[in-house]
Amino acid sequence: MPTTPVIRTRVKICGVTRVEDAIKVVNSGADAIGLVFYPPSPRAVDMQQAADIAAVIPAFVTVTALFVNPTVEQVQSVLDAVRIDLIQFHGDEDDGFCQQFNRPYIKAVRVRQASDMVEACVRFPGALSLLLDSYKPGVPGGTGETFDWSLVPDDLNKPIILAGGLSPVNVATAIRDLHPFAVDVSGGVEADGPGNKGIKDASKIQAFMNEVYRVDNEQHNS
Repeated sequence: MPTTPVIRTRVKICGVTRVEDAIKVVNSGADAIGLVFYPPSPRAVDMQQAADIAAVIPAFVTVTALFVNPTVEQVQSVLDAVRIDLIQFHGDEDDGFCQQFNRPYIKAVRVRQASDMVEACVRFPGALSLLLDSYKPGVPGGTGETFDWSLVPDDLNKPIILAGGLSPVNVATAIRDLHPFAVDVSGGVEADGPGNKGIKDASKIQAFMNEVYRVDNEQHNS
């Protein structure tokens, strides 16, 4: 008889800025990397950085491009120059804007109340998943802060990607509480120090991945 597959939480490591860090992400077993094309972010990459990083990412690891209220031309210029598999929109884009680039997309929702997520499912029918992030006025993402996970409805009709303040310390609790399709981490796996945003720490990445594997196996065997 076939064995029951282990339910596996997918992992995206976002805000990658260096080729050597991209290799760390791949070697850890993560499913996706995120490249930030939002110049105000300390984790933003330019076109050459992005192309160099994408060039070392093998098949079956998803290269995700993150935008915040871009123009059509800004998105298209990235798609023309860099291997991009998935687009992540973090601003006030609507579904029509997001669907026009011939790439699958996910939509970030900055969570303040449960209705934010329910409404997003309706407003973004083309989104493959909703990425749930913390709300902070004037900050489109990368806050390093968690939100109230109890706000997430049990019956959303799209898979959820949980973001916002995740780290090796709390990711197991997040998975136990919410059973998300995927988790997304950036600052929680970076080197210590205020000047190291975008610099990933291999030991923290592996600790994060180990916690995800551990809780997935724990839940499968319970």
